[in-house]
Amino acid sequence: MKKIFVVLSGLCVASMLQAQVRTEQLLEKGWKFTREDKVEFSQVGYDDAKWQSVTVPHDWAIYGPFSINNDRQNVAITQDGQKEAMEHAGRTGGLPFVGVGWYRLDFEAPSFEKGKQATLIFDGAMSHARVYVNGKEAGYWPYGYNSFHLDVTPYLKAGEVNELAVRLENENESSRWYPGAGLYRNVHLVVTEDAYVPTWGTHVTTPVVTEMLAKVCLNTKLVIPEGEDRRAYRITTEIKDPNGRVAAASTDKLSLYNECQFEQEFAVAMPALWSVENPNLYTAVSRIYKVGEKNVDEYTTRFGIRTIEIIPEKGFFLNGKLTKFQGVCNHHDLGPLGAAVNDAAIRRQIRIMKDMGVNAIRTSHNMPAPELVAACDEMGMMLMLESFDEWKSAKVGN
Repeated sequence: MKKIFVVLSGLCVASMLQAQVRTEQLLEKGWKFTREDKVEFSQVGYDDAKWQSVTVPHDWAIYGPFSINNDRQNVAITQDGQKEAMEHAGRTGGLPFVGVGWYRLDFEAPSFEKGKQATLIFDGAMSHARVYVNGKEAGYWPYGYNSFHLDVTPYLKAGEVNELAVRLENENESSRWYPGAGLYRNVHLVVTEDAYVPTWGTHVTTPVVTEMLAKVCLNTKLVIPEGEDRRAYRITTEIKDPNGRVAAASTDKLSLYNECQFEQEFAVAMPALWSVENPNLYTAVSRIYKVGEKNVDEYTTRFGIRTIEIIPEKGFFLNGKLTKFQGVCNHHDLGPLGAAVNDAAIRRQIRIMKDMGVNAIRTSHNMPAPELVAACDEMGMMLMLESFDEWKSAKVGN
């Protein structure tokens, strides 16, 4: 019996490894950090042993020290009716967030090998991020609040220790509130096959919802190697209800006409609707196959089934029910914890707000961390995501 158990266990492990076509590493520990600024910090083999050891997410400015000189600004606050510039301080908390910081990390990518695709995802980096992989600049992203991703396939080395370096810089007069500083949100390394669903590659809508039936539309993008026939690929998607049971399923193929995007429709019977009181969530689990039954990717999309409608002179209706927005405008930082994202602290904030009667958050004035979006989905909080503070005119110099 022991021999049989060992054989069966081995088969299960082999099956799990074979099925894991997409891997994701959270690059959290082992980082080195400095506030100095030198060109050679991006180079392979640079000795960073004397740098500070940190864990990401990390906000370098929250450590202080506080000073009136850290955010002294000579501006006219037009919202307050000021017509001439005058000195202001304390608008950004008196914390030393202005300046340059460097991060370095040695890491292995055990799932990466020749013929695979590697993507670095930064949930947020404050700001003007320049990213170097093994001494080569992989990308630049100026805006500190938006998540961004980089194709690092050409720079990554299979079976070796890789070096990641990130230079960040906050400019003077670049914010009217405390923005934080550094790699203040999570960093991920995603490895896939050469045919894969790209980052944020799915889109879900629920155009028809009744008590008896909901129509769910799922669009899934697919990236395939150049020159390959898209008709060789198909997708199988299961829609799982809040209890994990399969509520609907569909298998579809790519055609010559849909430009590497699967378009699937599902009928979900007796849908459990998402609401502020009952935040029910469904999950679409999509598997991509190539001719020969080879599983090349798996992608999960979480969503709620609900209707929203705005009727003039009446108001906002959620699932056909008049719903008043009892909202707050909430900045992204976590008070004395700083800007470094902390899932437990975010959920604590939402619990306190729910107890106050809050049902909606406007993210002022920027895109939020993915952890906030996920927590609001799960805890029954409506969101208005504000992308930028201003679209046409600047309120501060930078």
